[in-house]
Amino acid sequence: MAGAVDTGICTFQLVDCSELRPCTNNRCDEPDHICVHHPQCHQLPVCYPVPSYNKKLCPSISLPLRASGIDIASNAKWIQNGLTVAGGNGMGIELNQLTSPFGLYINDNQTMYFADFTNHRIVEWQYGTTRGKVVAGGNGKGSGPNHPWIRWSRQNGATSGETIISNIDCRGLTMDESRFLYVTERTKHEVRRYRIDAGDTKGQVIAGGKGQGNRLDQLDSPQHVFVDRNHAVYVSDKQNHRVMKWEEGAKEGIVVAGGQGKGNSLTQLDSPQGVVVDQLGTVYVVDCFNE
Repeated sequence: MAGAVDTGICTFQLVDCSELRPCTNNRCDEPDHICVHHPQCHQLPVCYPVPSYNKKLCPSISLPLRASGIDIASNAKWIQNGLTVAGGNGMGIELNQLTSPFGLYINDNQTMYFADFTNHRIVEWQYGTTRGKVVAGGNGKGSGPNHPWIRWSRQNGATSGETIISNIDCRGLTMDESRFLYVTERTKHEVRRYRIDAGDTKGQVIAGGKGQGNRLDQLDSPQHVFVDRNHAVYVSDKQNHRVMKWEEGAKEGIVVAGGQGKGNSLTQLDSPQGVVVDQLGTVYVVDCFNE
């Protein structure tokens, strides 16, 4: 930026602009750095050393855990006719079919993973191919009264999963960069965070947990969860027909979509499901029964 001076604004310690590198797609490759706005040094966001960083002086950029390399403009126009990238051959059990797919994950090389709900399997689908590959399950519906949370290794040709937590009514989960797992518990109306690598099987309530209800500190049948790099949690609050955002450590959330009762107007949602947030903080939600 023209006329800039070498003065740090994100910390009480001085950090010269010459020591700061621009972010790459709003990310930092250097360890222990965070992408922040620093208008005295650059027009673009820069990577700031975490030990010197003070988020009250210089707020970080909210990013999804798997941020796209392409920023979506706030005035972007979406093509109305979608392209089928998996399934599309009717309901069934064949590898070119899906039946009630529920969850979706896409990795950096555009490989897709689907929770093929009614077929009781996880299917991997390479972009541009016409058939998927079963990577977990696929041996029929399991039995038992519990709802276990299972970890399934992709290494060494594993043919069975490992039960991590039993008796949990999980509808959505995600993992942050520190390997904390975030889980929605539908019947307990809460979101819990688990440190699985440390053997944590109880977790910590980070959203809801105050019983079923529609107050800002309550949830009603939470479904999917999304966590950004600031560890803010976004939850599709199904029966309240809204999407809630809970900042890390907050005692209650804020409504970021819906919350105007069940309906089909542009201010309303009807049983929201999947939710993601882009680099600009725009919330995208599957408005289930409004199709």
